[in-house]
Amino acid sequence: MRIKYLAATVLFCGILSVSAVSVSAQLRTLTIVTEPNALVWIDDVNYGKTDESGKLQVKTFPTGTHTIRVRADGFKEITQNLLATQKGEIKIALVKTSDPAELAFQQAEAMSAIDREKAVVLYQKAVKLRPRYAEAFLGLARVYEGLSEFEAALKAIQSARRVRPGYAEASAVEGRIHKDEDDEEKAIASFKRAITEGKGFQPEAHTGLGLLYKEKAELFGASADFESEKEYYMLAAGELRKAAAQLAGSPDAVTIYQFLGNCYESAKMYREAIKVYEEYIKNFPEADDVITFRSFIVQLEKRIKEEQ
Repeated sequence: MRIKYLAATVLFCGILSVSAVSVSAQLRTLTIVTEPNALVWIDDVNYGKTDESGKLQVKTFPTGTHTIRVRADGFKEITQNLLATQKGEIKIALVKTSDPAELAFQQAEAMSAIDREKAVVLYQKAVKLRPRYAEAFLGLARVYEGLSEFEAALKAIQSARRVRPGYAEASAVEGRIHKDEDDEEKAIASFKRAITEGKGFQPEAHTGLGLLYKEKAELFGASADFESEKEYYMLAAGELRKAAAQLAGSPDAVTIYQFLGNCYESAKMYREAIKVYEEYIKNFPEADDVITFRSFIVQLEKRIKEEQ
């Protein structure tokens, strides 16, 4: 899940109130202990990297069984269940790997943020060494999307799907590619397919839908169709609220809260926007963005008084 690359259609069917999916009372804090600089995912949501001591503190849901995935350069990636009863430190031992496909994939992942052309070569090496490497095909699709090579990106998605049918994350990336191509109908279909494949859990797809609806609202506003503008802001808010709840304590949550609050502000629903910002502050009291969110609240409270 990579929200920073993200940017329906039964109206209002997915809309939730601001408090309907609040996560503040449902989160628990865990400390993942493994290798230094290891990436940690919970339910395929990226929670960041461990520090030099191999520790990462995360917030996640206490109910049900979740999956935790850990990967560090030079080590074999591991996935294991995270039980609702587990608390405190979760120790995950990684084993060194000499698998050339896995090593090429890890190099490609690191290179994807630095040099996409080199990342393409490394992903291609990984899938040549392991033809059924679904994650490498998906990584290749993401890089091609970043290079605006949409046809190649879609071919990589097809390859990922052949290897892993029902691959929700692949469908979410496919939705983003279609959105980049300005094919709204196909983008919506892919995002909804991702949500279905993820059995309702697919924050990347919910975010993609939310941003698509938000852009449509802005277009309606520019054409003075204010009824449709508010309608689509509410559709956007419904999807973004689901994404925020599913991201839980992930670092990506801040971006979603900002988009969500902006939808309510743009719809002139200032009190609802304030509730969103207050929820973020409650959930993430030590985050760097808390000061910014407090300033949003002050500005909105001032606007409410001015308009009374």
